[in-house]
Amino acid sequence: MSEAIAWLREECEELEALLKGLSDSDWNLVTDYKDWTIADQVMHLHQVDMWGIRAVTDPDNWPDYVKSVRAYQAEGKTHYDVARELFGDLPRGDLLALWSKGWRELIGKLEAVVGDDKLPWFGPPMRPDSFAGARQMETWAHGQRIWDILGKTRTPTERIRGICELGVRTQGWTFANRKIERPPVARVELTSPSGEQWVWNPDAEGLVKGSALDFALVVVQSRNVADVGLICEGDNAKAWMAIAQAYAGVPADPPKPGTLKVPK
Repeated sequence: MSEAIAWLREECEELEALLKGLSDSDWNLVTDYKDWTIADQVMHLHQVDMWGIRAVTDPDNWPDYVKSVRAYQAEGKTHYDVARELFGDLPRGDLLALWSKGWRELIGKLEAVVGDDKLPWFGPPMRPDSFAGARQMETWAHGQRIWDILGKTRTPTERIRGICELGVRTQGWTFANRKIERPPVARVELTSPSGEQWVWNPDAEGLVKGSALDFALVVVQSRNVADVGLICEGDNAKAWMAIAQAYAGVPADPPKPGTLKVPK
């Protein structure tokens, strides 16, 4: 198993353990993300996992599936609307079981992809490790909203590097997605949960420096950069961290300063 796929498995296992301890009423708690409930977060994770399985197992018909998705979007439906239609009436225990089965199946399919074969997707095709990294990021991000609304603190591990790497790689995407001219990339220096130093773009001007946890929270827009301990030097670094977005989709704004702070 590759490191990226192993990190995805660990991410799902940690979130699953948290969800198993919830009461039925907990599942209806409204998180800070689009007013989604905890159940909505899990429905969406399962929805995208199912897309991944389809992409691996039926790549020839993937373009037709993309057309079907675009068709319901043209009618004004969102992915969220469709997820609610498909899974919204499930008892919460059944929803958890469905997601648990789905992510395990997805990981098995990703492990079976041969060589440099790529998965078709809504954007450019992706290798299994890249796809696993994107799924880890999304699982971690939606999981953070669940940890937050439950008032619990998640202990970060070294696998947070996967989220940080994706955050660094999407520096240019953040600006392109908003149709803003891309500034030069910034150097990134992060301290891992174990105290290791991680560095990206070592020769670049401008600097983002601090804990890997703070950086990950900002790039998935679970925290405003003003509410974490990151040091941002240079106009390029400051502009990036103000709108950083490690996930695909339409441009989204981070939480307003002061609304969500890292638990001490």
